[in-house]
Amino acid sequence: MQIYFQRWQAQPSNVRGSLIILIASLASVAMSSLIKHVGQTIPVVEILFIRQVLVLMVILPVIFRNLGTVFKSSVYGLHFLRASLSIIAMYTGFTAVVNMPLAEVTAINFVRILFTTILAIIFLKEIIGMRRWSSIIIGFIGVLVIIHPDPDNINIYALMAIISALFVSGINIVMRTLSQIDNPSTIMAFQSVFVALVMAGPTWFQWVMPNLGEMMCILMIGTLMALMQWLFIQAYKVGEAAAIAPMEYVRLLYAGAIGIIFFAEIPTVWTLSGAAIIIASTLYTLHRNAVRTPQK
Repeated sequence: MQIYFQRWQAQPSNVRGSLIILIASLASVAMSSLIKHVGQTIPVVEILFIRQVLVLMVILPVIFRNLGTVFKSSVYGLHFLRASLSIIAMYTGFTAVVNMPLAEVTAINFVRILFTTILAIIFLKEIIGMRRWSSIIIGFIGVLVIIHPDPDNINIYALMAIISALFVSGINIVMRTLSQIDNPSTIMAFQSVFVALVMAGPTWFQWVMPNLGEMMCILMIGTLMALMQWLFIQAYKVGEAAAIAPMEYVRLLYAGAIGIIFFAEIPTVWTLSGAAIIIASTLYTLHRNAVRTPQK
């Protein structure tokens, strides 16, 4: 086991961050598919509230073990900013998931890759080389091929997906700073408590009693949320935001497969063509992440 850990530590930081992102993305799409399923009968705000309560329960042992320090931070403003961005991103994003094909809303959400790159340049002063710029832009073109936007057919749920993407990119930038200052347990504790408190009010007024099957789905949603948060925190702790964010394109492949199997959402020729472009872009990005650190 020790030798595998040493090999892992020997990899460039952006490679490790990219591989963690691949696993986190799978957890994210699985969670979205469950929300799409249970969201047909349960209000989105209620799902988000119960999910956050479950996430809080999962990390309670960590909170109790570190009760004296887990809520201590020198950047409380960043914690509240991240949590506020998360509330807007989650509500708009998952409302879109419930009302749109899974692969389509996932494709629209990839506009956040471009948002994240731009915000990383502005706020984190990260330097983006021409090759990585080209890879990101090509991947974004692949997304446009999939959704082939028509101004006459844009609906409110597509706009909500774009708004969610913008706020997720903001979360990524804040996370890059937070992960260098506070440990993952502190970040997750602030997120879970703040979001649960804010969601409690709207949930009270929209409450629908879930049955056993729906509660099991929401329980799994909460578990996947905790896993996804931890993985993303680890990814952005070891890698540059603009370097590892493009790896999230793999979500489209996950979403397409789950859409076919569980929701009978057959991908169109646009989806297949765009996915081919995105796969090529993602593989090239992983290659550049591997060679960039040694060169630097």
